[in-house]
Amino acid sequence: MTDSDGYEDIQEDDVSSLEDNPHDLLGEESVITGILSEALSQDTPIYRLRLVYSRESFHAAWDGKMLEPGAVVLVPTRYGRDLAKVIGVIQKKAGQNPSNIARIEKIATSQDLSRAALNVQLEQEAFDICKERIEARKLEMKLVLVHYLLEEPKILFFFTAESRVDFRELVKDLVAVFKSRIELRQIGVRDEAREIGGLGVCGRGYCCHTVSDKLKPVSIKMAKDQNLSLNTMKISGPCGRLLCCLAYEHLFYGEQRRLIPSEGTKISWDNSLWKVAEVNVVMGKVKLSTEDGRTVQLPVSAFQKTEGRWSVRQAPCQQ
Repeated sequence: MTDSDGYEDIQEDDVSSLEDNPHDLLGEESVITGILSEALSQDTPIYRLRLVYSRESFHAAWDGKMLEPGAVVLVPTRYGRDLAKVIGVIQKKAGQNPSNIARIEKIATSQDLSRAALNVQLEQEAFDICKERIEARKLEMKLVLVHYLLEEPKILFFFTAESRVDFRELVKDLVAVFKSRIELRQIGVRDEAREIGGLGVCGRGYCCHTVSDKLKPVSIKMAKDQNLSLNTMKISGPCGRLLCCLAYEHLFYGEQRRLIPSEGTKISWDNSLWKVAEVNVVMGKVKLSTEDGRTVQLPVSAFQKTEGRWSVRQAPCQQ
């Protein structure tokens, strides 16, 4: 079957590979360490921070002077103490779990910022060297990002791969070159898209890079609920997985569909039996048809559900 744009729809089995395995979403691992063990004071402000070298964000408390958006601070992370940028202060603190909140250690000094700028140059050099060693050893892996920790002799190398990679010899090569602690971290393709960024098919920046850094599994069911063609060209992003926006919009579609009769529903009205032929959730329109070929299009507000049965509450104009 071919849709109106000339794309051939494919079977669900063919698009199942686009779905996420929750275990592959490595970005959902908590980025913070040194979490609060004490209860927060009601007056203690909580900020949303974002790591400077990636798009990962988290919450952190600070008892000092008010921090403005864009301020750079030093915080403990799962890899070591590092810099993070302030996004803003959290307005609603009710229900905040202290185990999900870090403690800001200090505001970054000019020396911290200078060292971080120098590290950016070193990271590019390290990236080129590591990529060269990967190719030399013919390893099936793609290097994504290199990061020097601010206050520790440790370098992080993030990569993607279709399967597990034995990189022990590669680590030895890197240690010999950099004389520093080396940590290789395998991440998922969504993590790569979130950290690198880019433009999606809509012309805007990737959702995972610009809208939210929280990676949630996206399923084929979400595409079906939104009446989208099951075509890989239409429902997958540059990362090769289902579009993040399917998950963001899924709640809207779920809420709206409870107010609309589903396709195939039969409704008795005007001495005829009508069948829901098409539902346009975005436009708020429902198309009804009869066996003799008559059709009408009604707004969602024209329908009501009583005791589990749908009916028309007003007389529409036939089309």
